[in-house]
Amino acid sequence: WLPLSRRCGPAAGRSYSGGGAYPGVSLTCPLPGVPKAVFAAAEGRERFETRVTVLENGLRVASQNKFGQFCTVGLLINSGSRHEAKYLSGISHFLEKLAFSSTAQFGSKDEILLTLEKHGGICDCQASRDTIMYAVSADAKGLDTVVNLLADVALQPRLSDEEIEMTRAAIRFELEDLNMRPDPEPLLTEMIHAAAYRDNTVGLKRFCPVENTDKIDREILHSYLRSYYTPDRMVLAGVGIEHEQLVQCARKHLLGVEPVWGSGQSKDVDRSVAQYTGGIVKVEKDMSDVSLGPTPIPELTHIMIGLESCSFLEEDFIPFAVLNMMMGGGGSFSAGGPGKGMFTRLYLNVLNRHHWMYNATSYHHSYEDTGLLCIHASADPKQVREMVEIITREFILMAGAVGEVELERAKTQLKSMLMMNLESRPVIFEDVGRQVLATNTRKLPQELCALISQVKSTDIKRVVTKMLHKKPAVAALGDLTDLPTYEHIQAALSSKDGRLPRMYRLFR
Repeated sequence: WLPLSRRCGPAAGRSYSGGGAYPGVSLTCPLPGVPKAVFAAAEGRERFETRVTVLENGLRVASQNKFGQFCTVGLLINSGSRHEAKYLSGISHFLEKLAFSSTAQFGSKDEILLTLEKHGGICDCQASRDTIMYAVSADAKGLDTVVNLLADVALQPRLSDEEIEMTRAAIRFELEDLNMRPDPEPLLTEMIHAAAYRDNTVGLKRFCPVENTDKIDREILHSYLRSYYTPDRMVLAGVGIEHEQLVQCARKHLLGVEPVWGSGQSKDVDRSVAQYTGGIVKVEKDMSDVSLGPTPIPELTHIMIGLESCSFLEEDFIPFAVLNMMMGGGGSFSAGGPGKGMFTRLYLNVLNRHHWMYNATSYHHSYEDTGLLCIHASADPKQVREMVEIITREFILMAGAVGEVELERAKTQLKSMLMMNLESRPVIFEDVGRQVLATNTRKLPQELCALISQVKSTDIKRVVTKMLHKKPAVAALGDLTDLPTYEHIQAALSSKDGRLPRMYRLFR
């Protein structure tokens, strides 16, 4: 039995080619020729907090520590379809499709992708109603290259005629595909927002209308970018990198940079606050042949009913999130097999009792100045009247008694979903960026879990009572022959049992 120093020494110089030979290197000695391992350690709370630095030009730099070789870094900009009131609608959709095309430094999209490939990187751009996000995931060693690329993509795009023409073709194809998809959820989401916020802010079209594709050109895009792509409306967020290193890269590539559209003060920034109007948007459409293949999807009519909730900045946002989880729902044959989510109300009260309903799902959309809680339901066109009555009844029942077991299950499920989603680095990145963009800080997951735990049945009843006093927003798609009028849906939501007036057909 030799001393540790002698055991580590001779064995380190031995070569082992066969599997039968036993290397005499102790498990306490590092293997020869292998780089020293770096292990994650449980450190102080400050290692888990999101750090935020504001640069001289107003740009916010936010970072979150996460152990690993790769990082996710991106620019989030307070710009989206809700800001297009003074412009042609569809500009944000255009910018999303034009992202990561040629820039001042990079001659083409292929050149950008090859640059990222050297660092094992991928890129993506997503535009929503209130935010546009340019993101890159790559090896943390390539951080300087990544931030340089993001700055160039956001502030120095060439927007060549050829790229704009290709974007027009891509958008036309996407719009055509959107209207042909068996799953109408994206289309219904557009319609319910248009009904709830008629002609204002989040009710403006997220997708570029076909008639605007030929009207949007470089000059219009530059005019919009000049107003909204300013440093004070941006956050550079990063996950998996050191904060000081990210700040240094931001100063190098995003401080004092002259955008391709020129500098100057923003003049046409739309600061409108969302105005909830309620209303109905109907689209009569033949849904009998929406799927190809030997097993066609049966003809369905889709209804979405929504009521105004609250913004994600309000205290009531957490009770509404718990309520949405409590309602739950899904399709009759949702992924995961029978039994998944079967304790949510829309499964227990709707899908389990009414075999003819193909879908009943709750959604909660929330923005910095408003929110919308919706239920989407699908059934045969002949069952539309009964389907509307069942869904309105569920809205009424929200204000009733909430069982302790039911509430605890919803809270536990919400916390579980939150923590599971935040296992993903890109999700942490988006969470950091969006929170800092809206509030200049970030609530940590444990803080949110504590707030969820504090929700009581009285909180649920309070927020529902406030919500039921609003006019409903209704979106309807498919064969609408038997659809009740908006007035009758509104009357059903105001009743004690959610029933439609019996004589509704005479007043259609």
